[in-house]
Amino acid sequence: MGHPFPIREIARQAGLSEATVDRVLNGRGGVRRSTAYEVHRAIADLDRQRTQVRLVGRTFMCDIVMQAPERFTTAVRAALEAELPALHPAVVRCRFHFRETGRAAELTATLDRIARRGSQGVVLKAPDVPEVTAAVARLSAAGVPVVTLATDLPASPRVAYVGIDDRAAGATAAYLMGQWLGDRPGNVLTSLSSGFFRNEEERETGFRGVMRARHPGRALVEIAEGQGLDATQYDLVRAALERDPDIRAVYSMGGGNIATLRAFEDLGRSCEVFVAHDLDQDNTRLLRERRLSVVLHHDLRQDLREACHHVMRAHGALPPAGPARPSPIQVVTPHNMPPDVPFDTATV
Repeated sequence: MGHPFPIREIARQAGLSEATVDRVLNGRGGVRRSTAYEVHRAIADLDRQRTQVRLVGRTFMCDIVMQAPERFTTAVRAALEAELPALHPAVVRCRFHFRETGRAAELTATLDRIARRGSQGVVLKAPDVPEVTAAVARLSAAGVPVVTLATDLPASPRVAYVGIDDRAAGATAAYLMGQWLGDRPGNVLTSLSSGFFRNEEERETGFRGVMRARHPGRALVEIAEGQGLDATQYDLVRAALERDPDIRAVYSMGGGNIATLRAFEDLGRSCEVFVAHDLDQDNTRLLRERRLSVVLHHDLRQDLREACHHVMRAHGALPPAGPARPSPIQVVTPHNMPPDVPFDTATV
């Protein structure tokens, strides 16, 4: 595999020894397949971040650890790598640890490896469970600052949370839902990817509070644990529609929206209002096609820039700032797409 990077840079990016990287690159054997994969992934990361590799300045090697569907982690990676050059004269290099689902023990093992190996900072999206909170405490004790992204771990010693006010987002979704449904009858399907992500729990609380106060006669039908993945989401939605013939609208807090719409279509049912979150590739296409009513969005580039700033402040490289403020909630329709959202015609 041709590349222009010194072995020491690849080793640092992969978190491996130079000897191990040398064995992989020269095909000498004696390394596991997963280790070889880490080396080649590190080279790919360096290639995407090549504008950072040659810069001279204080370097922060950070780890981005996320449990989320691939469509969201892809958007996060693109947003972060687009922001890296703007952080100059500081140099921020990133290692990525992405997974769509899995046991908490596997996630905490990743965090513990980072604590042992060392890092200038961790940006984390993870379920709010005691095991993860304890792993964040171990990172903090090892001198690694942790910034939570998109969903918080408030009981942990993280240095900051970056993201929207999710309770306000849920209340906004309820306001829009009530306006658009008006006096038409019908129940609302509320969809969470998992009850263990605090952001979705907060969204649901905000949504239910406003709906209960303003539209007490409209039933809310909850489904959860689809992990935001189309393969599992379809069955959950279809089963809910078959049980309740009065579902006419959807508030999706966790994704899997292509599968949700397919379940409606396969049963010959109409979804009159569909409120979703995040302008990822799937939702961008669905919104342009008018299959979503609205997307509640926030600027990922701004969030990731702020996350990097929090890491720098934790190391004294930036002056202290006041308490972090929530990211603005953008109400996006097909008519006011942000200019940096590409038009994607790929088959989904």
